[in-house]
Amino acid sequence: MWYISTRGMTPRVDFEGALFSGYAPDGGLFMPEELPQLCRETLRQWSVLSYPSLVKELCALFICPELIPRDDLNDLIDRAFSRFRHREVVHLSRLKNGLNVLELWHGVTYAFKDLSLSCTAQFLQYFLEKRKKHVTVVVGTSGDTGSAAIESVQGAKNVDIIVLLPKGHCTKIQELQMTTVLKENVHVFGVEGNSDELDEPIKAVFADVAFVRKHNLMSLNSINWSRVLVQMAHHFFAYFRCVPSLDAHPLPPVEVVVPTGAAGNLAAGCIAQKMGLPIRLVVAVNRNDIIHRTVQRGDFSLSKAVKATLASAMDIQVPYNMERIFWLLSGSDSQVTRALMEQFERTQSVSLPKDLHSKLSEVVTSESVSNETITQTMGRCWEENQYLLCPHSAVAVSYHYQQTDRQQPSPPRCCLAPASAAKFPEAVLAARLTPETPLEILALEHKETRCTPMRRGDDWTLMLRDTIEDLSRQWRDHCLNAWE
Repeated sequence: MWYISTRGMTPRVDFEGALFSGYAPDGGLFMPEELPQLCRETLRQWSVLSYPSLVKELCALFICPELIPRDDLNDLIDRAFSRFRHREVVHLSRLKNGLNVLELWHGVTYAFKDLSLSCTAQFLQYFLEKRKKHVTVVVGTSGDTGSAAIESVQGAKNVDIIVLLPKGHCTKIQELQMTTVLKENVHVFGVEGNSDELDEPIKAVFADVAFVRKHNLMSLNSINWSRVLVQMAHHFFAYFRCVPSLDAHPLPPVEVVVPTGAAGNLAAGCIAQKMGLPIRLVVAVNRNDIIHRTVQRGDFSLSKAVKATLASAMDIQVPYNMERIFWLLSGSDSQVTRALMEQFERTQSVSLPKDLHSKLSEVVTSESVSNETITQTMGRCWEENQYLLCPHSAVAVSYHYQQTDRQQPSPPRCCLAPASAAKFPEAVLAARLTPETPLEILALEHKETRCTPMRRGDDWTLMLRDTIEDLSRQWRDHCLNAWE
């Protein structure tokens, strides 16, 4: 299994190459050269599998056994999920009036990113130990990625992690989950800017290919193929838990509602669909609606500014995984994808070619949701089910309520729930509900914190480069001492 860049200007790499790269050197994102096609019999066999077993089967299709033998792969995935609170790892809650909520938040940081990042970190450490190498991971976060990435590698001897968080734009709990981890290999910066602004210095550092190579830099944002790969399992698990029967011809569809910001879960769903999983995708966003406008009108353009919403982890203007979707739907046409993305990078505005837009609107439906709708949905779900939704999950569930209120005939529907309401007490209070906060989250308030400010007027790129150079120096010194 080989991986190629969506922009077509980079030599192909294996899974290890894609894992350690983040962005491809030509600025594109790595995708499998070929997608395995799953026959009906394979889907039937997979339908009885647990979530961890599904992850194992999917990973075995995309990671060749010469790189990670199957027994090792199984062990790594078991280890990745060993700290999850729910015995199923992922749990489907069946609520009133056909509302199915797939809880992806039973990991350490109460968010779906624990699922893919815990696996990715295991793959990473496997190769690093084998190759006796060190990497510095650089992560920009709008809220949940940072804490999940930190948890996945904290204390690892071959990994340093640098996280840039947007000061004042995450919830207090999200921030504390990052700033209270005092392990030596964890370095957190609080940026005076939003999540799109803090991506700029990261992109600038990764654009310097020689610097990246010299310091073994990598990213764990959802640009990383490994994360998208694991997230495909959400869609398979949702389908198998919600499909009424696998005996019908053709296999009946299930609608999967994906709340998203950077479109990683959406890209994973599009790939699963291409592999033969009969899902219909609905993408649900907040008022930062670039994906909605792209699906509806082919208008892939930035708004004037990021709008602050209750679903703060989705307050993103640049959904970089849309590049993977454009490539997939254009028939793996890297020329079309490169031209589109280079124009977008130059002008912040692109009109999709007609045929690409029509393919996109065939495979994805979309919805954009206001803060008012988010709080109404949270209130209604509590009233009908005594079930607390986080604001991001409410973005998805609002689509379900809209469809059922219109009494639209539809296939079974599954709403992905990316985070626990426990992480968003401010939004729960805004919905006039009572937050339920687990003791381990309450305890964060009393822990020591560590966070270096990146202020307006500072040279953020220089600060980032200096930190990376310091960490490389420390690793070299450590290796020299070990040899002596």
